This record gives sequence, C-alpha cells and structure tokens, in this order.
Amino acid sequence: MSGPLAGLRVVEMAGIGPAPMAAMLLADLGATVIRIERQAPSGLGVPRPPKYNLLNRNRHSASFDLKSKEGIEATLELIEQADALIEGFRPGTMERLGLGPDVCLARNPKLVYGRMTGWGQEGPLAKVAGHDMNYLGLTGALAAIGRKDQLPSPPLNLVADYGGGALYLAFGLVSAVLSARQTGEGQVVDTAMVDGAASLMLSAYGLHEAGLYSDRRGDNILDSGAPWYDVYECADGGLLAIAPIEQKFRDEFYQIVGIDRASLGNDDDKANWPAVREVLTAKIREKTRAEWEKAFEGSDACVSPVLNMAEAPTHPHLVARGTFIDIDGVTQPGPAPRFSKTVPAKPTGPELPGAGTEAALAEWGFSAERIADMKARGVVGNR
Repeated sequence: MSGPLAGLRVVEMAGIGPAPMAAMLLADLGATVIRIERQAPSGLGVPRPPKYNLLNRNRHSASFDLKSKEGIEATLELIEQADALIEGFRPGTMERLGLGPDVCLARNPKLVYGRMTGWGQEGPLAKVAGHDMNYLGLTGALAAIGRKDQLPSPPLNLVADYGGGALYLAFGLVSAVLSARQTGEGQVVDTAMVDGAASLMLSAYGLHEAGLYSDRRGDNILDSGAPWYDVYECADGGLLAIAPIEQKFRDEFYQIVGIDRASLGNDDDKANWPAVREVLTAKIREKTRAEWEKAFEGSDACVSPVLNMAEAPTHPHLVARGTFIDIDGVTQPGPAPRFSKTVPAKPTGPELPGAGTEAALAEWGFSAERIADMKARGVVGNR
C-alpha cells in the first residue's frame, strides 16, 4: 500500500452510508482495511450491483459468521492487530455480538474504537432510526436550506451522512490514533451525524447570533436570497451558478454581463434585491450557457456552469486535475486530498460481499490451513 496512511490497519464492520465512506477515505489514503460482512444481507441501503457501490472500493470484503463463537473470536484476532475499528450499528448492537468497546480494548489497549451513529451513543433518540434529513432537521440546517416561500430542500445526503458523519469519523479516528501512538492508550470515538451537522452550521450560527442571518429561507446571502448568489437560466436552458459576493468580484461580473452597476441602485439593500434579480434574470437569458462560459473564462466574476453528473467528469479543469477516475469501467471521483510525497495508489473497485475473505485473512496473518478449516466449517465465506 502507498499513501500517507500506509501501515494503518483498520477493521470495518460492514454497514451503509457514512461508516463505509470513512473506511473508504482511510483506504484511499493507504490504510489496510478489512471489511467484515455478515453472512446474511442486512437489507439496508439502496440496492445496486456491487461494482457501483463505490463507498466499498479499495479494500477486501470478508464474510464472517458473527453468530458463532468462532466467527467472533476470529474477528477479535483481527482487532488485536488493528489500529482502529469502525462500526455503524445502533447503540448496543456490538455489545450484543460480544464485540463492544470493553471487550475489544481488553484485547488491544491501543485500539481506537470508532462508532458511527445518527444520534450518538446516548440521549433520548440514541436508539431511534433516522436518516440524513432527520439529523439536519434537528440542528437547524434543514430549515435554513431552501428558497423563499418554499419548503426546505433536502441537500441529497451530503451534509449529515457524509459531511457530518464520514468526515468527522475519519478525522476523529486519525486524531485518536495519533494520541494512541503517543500515549499507548486507545479510546472510543463517538461520532454522531447530528453533532457533525451542527458543527458544520458553526459559521451560520455565528451570523445568526450576531443578528446577520434571518430564519426565513431565501432571505440571506447564501440561501438564494441575494440576487448575486443564485442560479440563473440561460437562453438554451443551461444554468449558471453566479456568486460574486465581494464588491470587487461583483464589479467584474457586472462589467462582463454588460450592466451599469449604478443603474441597479444599492444591490446590497434587501429591499432592492427583487429589482436586481429581475435585471439579472433577463440579462442571463440573452445568451446560451456556452456563450456565457466563454465570456467569463479566466475572470474573477465567480461564475461557473451548473453541470450534471454526466457533464462534470469532462470539464477541462476536472480533467486536468484528474478529479474523476475510471475503475473497471465506472467513472467516479478519485481520492482526495492530494499529497506531494506520499501519493496514494489508484483505488481498486468494490468487491462482491465476501469475495476477498481468503486474501484478506492471509493479509492479516491467518495461515492457509486455518483459512481452509474456517471455510469448511462455515465460520467465514459462503456469503
């Protein structure tokens, strides 16, 4: 393995959403991750062919019988060698399996035990089911996202699941591993999507507390309220993202589109925003998206095309950076961020559940004879 996390060993208990993304982020940067699947599918998540379940890329998938003592013992043997463990079950599930923090830390005192849940390990909602939108709803984030006089808009599941969940878990794990290497003591990292989503709202809460951010959707600079921070339709139906927040960028924007800024009056005055929006709407509709792209090319006007998922991988800037890669014929975002020296290898595609059992166990030091015996007795494999 190559990358800044080469040498880091992680046991991942198979789940959906933010936990596997956190494991993928670590694996993309060089960590050796074994993904332990149950032998019976969970029935959770959005069904798809395994090669398109991209969060499962870049690591071996091993199938264990976690209802057997032998399966639990084999898992604990892996945990003894690991720097970190990732699990994304409801509170109490790992304890019922016999793989709770107390048991695992007793076997490996330096272990970082990463827990990923929606509501956290304690609190009135700790054991209640939920999804991204539910966590956003409780933190004030969902209420803030949307247009004037419309219901809140779900921002895919980017904010709580992946921003507030996966990224915070990955950051927490690496932080705790650094601590364990200095102190010799592992710990539990309790990552809750509701906590992470609230944390991502930090700047917005600061503005709100200062009286600079309204509770009304579509009434603020960053929520489509300001006419110079919004999406506009072009002559051909294409869309532009227009975002010149600062005065100097706005000056350049108005110059390129051919608007005399003085004719708009005070474009920072909310009372004047509807009139400014009307002018911008008419002006942007005068040209196609391609024509506007050419006009704004290389400028500091803070304007970009709104690309769909079929278009984005072909944009010249993303092509130049190699932002998207191809793995087994599937176009997908590559590893991020970039490193000047410890450059990660190109990821491998997702394995079929349990398909990497033998390779993974061999990589973690299990003998061929033991692996064969475990397979024969149904302790591993047979997914």
